[in-house]
Amino acid sequence: MGDGYILRKGLDSILPVIGALLTLYARCGELELGRRVFDQMDERDVVSWNSMISSYGIHGFGTKAIKLFEEMISNGVSPSPISFVCVLGACSHAGLVEEGKALFESMVKEHRIYPSVEHYACMVDLLGRANRLDEAAKVIADMRIEPGPKVWGSLLGSCRIHCNVELAERASKRLFELEPTNAGNYVLLADIYAEARMWDEVRSVKKLLEARGLQKVPGRSWIEVKRKIHSFMSVDEFNPRMEQIHALLLKLLTEMKEKGYVPETKVVLYELDAEEKERIVLGHSEKLAVAFGLINTNKGDPIRITKNLRLCEDCHSFTKFISKFANKEILVRDVNRIHHFKDGACSCGDYW
Repeated sequence: MGDGYILRKGLDSILPVIGALLTLYARCGELELGRRVFDQMDERDVVSWNSMISSYGIHGFGTKAIKLFEEMISNGVSPSPISFVCVLGACSHAGLVEEGKALFESMVKEHRIYPSVEHYACMVDLLGRANRLDEAAKVIADMRIEPGPKVWGSLLGSCRIHCNVELAERASKRLFELEPTNAGNYVLLADIYAEARMWDEVRSVKKLLEARGLQKVPGRSWIEVKRKIHSFMSVDEFNPRMEQIHALLLKLLTEMKEKGYVPETKVVLYELDAEEKERIVLGHSEKLAVAFGLINTNKGDPIRITKNLRLCEDCHSFTKFISKFANKEILVRDVNRIHHFKDGACSCGDYW
């Protein structure tokens, strides 16, 4: 483990090293070990506090993150601009809208820190996730600085969660001007149109993507088994174990459907019949990694997966079912946060 090496090399008194170790544990899903490292620190600078606040945030413990932020101030450590990015992000992941708004207002009033684009992006994300999209749009309209792609990107991401076509078109129009080569923005807009069953618009966004020579970033998941990293891409035909993995997934799908699982196929960007859509979502990289983990890990061991994109609704629902059905603890770190699946539930409370 990383802490063994650090102790052997006598690096345990160097603050940045310990802060990095703390973040490492949290990102591997070992939040309690990270907290133990934090509690054992003789001296804590603002970076150490920020690391622990952020760790609680990505695990969905917003209230604990706020409590730690307040504890930091009462210990005489002044928050930095990054402290507010961490605590506002934690509020966003946990849906703590009023608390987040109060913290945002305290920045200038109590700490003389003027919000940057990152702080506004956090606020737009916080309000947008909570389906308060009009308020999120008002935050952007009232900004005294240029919103930039981070802020508009937060709004577009929230429109994807709540399928708000009108605001999505506004946000994507600005994003296409600001980041013409970012394929993710085009895909998000196409996702929103597909969910709204606006197939002509889906086709026109795809044509725009092709005309600009851009490609959708394929979903990719990584899993560590017996100290070796295995990588899976959505609809990965090149993996030699794929036949065994697909067979297991089809078996699980059939059995889970009998128990009430309903595949969520709205994420498919094509006008196809239900069965064909189910086949497509079954090939998502995270499901392939989960199946590989079920085949290759010991009974009591958790499955740990890292994913390069936001977890889709169907993969989330599928993994919840698997955690109960196969009696397996599964940790997935997607691009935004950590999902801890156990006994048919997720630590995010289906809010992500």
